Amino acid sequence: MIQLHHCVSARSFRPLWTLEELGLEYELLMLPFPPRVHARQFMELNPAGTIPAMRDGQTWMTESVAICQYLAARHADAGLAVDVDEPDFGAYLNWSAYGEATLTFPQTIVLRYSRFEPEPRKLPQAVEDYSRWFLARLKPLEAALQERSFLAADRFTVADVSVGYALMLAGFLGLDAQFPPRVRAYWEQLQNRDGFRRALQSQDEAAAAQGVPLTPAPLV
Repeated sequence: MIQLHHCVSARSFRPLWTLEELGLEYELLMLPFPPRVHARQFMELNPAGTIPAMRDGQTWMTESVAICQYLAARHADAGLAVDVDEPDFGAYLNWSAYGEATLTFPQTIVLRYSRFEPEPRKLPQAVEDYSRWFLARLKPLEAALQERSFLAADRFTVADVSVGYALMLAGFLGLDAQFPPRVRAYWEQLQNRDGFRRALQSQDEAAAAQGVPLTPAPLV
């Protein structure tokens, strides 16, 4: 059975969401954040101390978007991947990367210097600058959604999971109040998916059962 190491509302939510969309069986192993501090034994599995971490048989992976792409490709009949022969194959890859590299990265700076660092090390200017950076990079997303409901191949794919998590993170940071209209409608649509709701329920139930607190802030 697939094993997924997960922290509440962290990047590992992407593969959890994908697993639920695919209807696969899995074991969800909850960790307090950050594992490298509060679950030192996890370092034996992943020396970087980061999550997600997923095991599927002999396969071991630690990158959230790559795990989603792996799962979608292994279960291609579900349509969460875009095949190389489809016209939107490039868009699928591009938006999948965009969600992490372009939309999630600046928010990690905002999180670190607004919440995680001790008071003397907090940097309000960095928080403001990187918040603006993130919001500016919603412009291509707003434009792409002008004529489509999803980002690739006219269907829900891993590209939407990747970007959707970045929007989820923005909600925790209060940046969603500044979403442009199409992005706001798109995010509302994603939150109404059964797979998304099941993933939230799964993490909440697993956290309660395994004694991991449901923290109020996202842990990336």
